[in-house]
Amino acid sequence: MTTTKAVAVVTGSNKGIGLQIVKGLCQRFNGDVYLTARNEDLGLKAVQSLREEGLNPKFHQLDITDPASITRLRDHLQAHYGGIDVLVNNAGMAFKKDTESPFSEQARVTCGVNFFSQVDVCDALFPLLRPHARVVNMSSMAAQWSIVKCSSDIQARFKDSTITTAQLKSLVQEFINAAQTGDHVKQGWADMAYGVSKIGMTVLTFIQHRALSQDGRPGIVINSCCPGYVQTDLTSGQGKKTPEQGADTPLYLALLPSNVTSPNGEFVSDREVQKWT
Repeated sequence: MTTTKAVAVVTGSNKGIGLQIVKGLCQRFNGDVYLTARNEDLGLKAVQSLREEGLNPKFHQLDITDPASITRLRDHLQAHYGGIDVLVNNAGMAFKKDTESPFSEQARVTCGVNFFSQVDVCDALFPLLRPHARVVNMSSMAAQWSIVKCSSDIQARFKDSTITTAQLKSLVQEFINAAQTGDHVKQGWADMAYGVSKIGMTVLTFIQHRALSQDGRPGIVINSCCPGYVQTDLTSGQGKKTPEQGADTPLYLALLPSNVTSPNGEFVSDREVQKWT
């Protein structure tokens, strides 16, 4: 049964920043809020923890690396809501600093999860965005640090104002391919798989903003953001911010009022628009 009730979805949200984003939306968003997780048991435990605080999130399983899982979420949202009002693409991963995994694997897996799977989620869910929807793509200042370490040619290709999603995917794949042979630095790439994956997310946001600005649905606002260096599993608890503090900028962007036109198509940190390199 389809309802016109507003709905928000946060990917990868059973812990850390994602859980705090769900919590904040439950407190401030006038509609249903979906906590999603790869592991259903962990997701349901997170939902229960918020319900014990008097909040009422809903749960849906989502593994962004599994196309069938993405399709099930899309079909559920289509059937029950007919659209999406807030989408926070928070799911992501990073190898630990002391990992024994070869760089070739780090590049393939990190870019696969943090970029290519994000494209798949957006391809599936963007057709459901309602007028005045809010989209937040989780990026990182690591994107800034990494792009300046790339060659001028690679930088220029990422910064091309006419770059398409297909061209961006091809560019990130070039990095993965170079990493497989250990030639990525020689070919002009930064030596940081996580950073390159987040360059992809930031540039993807610019491309999506261009497309949505020409879309027939009015008022859709999309931004990417850096939550900061946060005490999460991803940082092995080494961050300077708490997960609640890390959720502040994503929540700010997810809850921008309907009459706000800026920030839109920007990279934001600590609620401030950042110059892209």
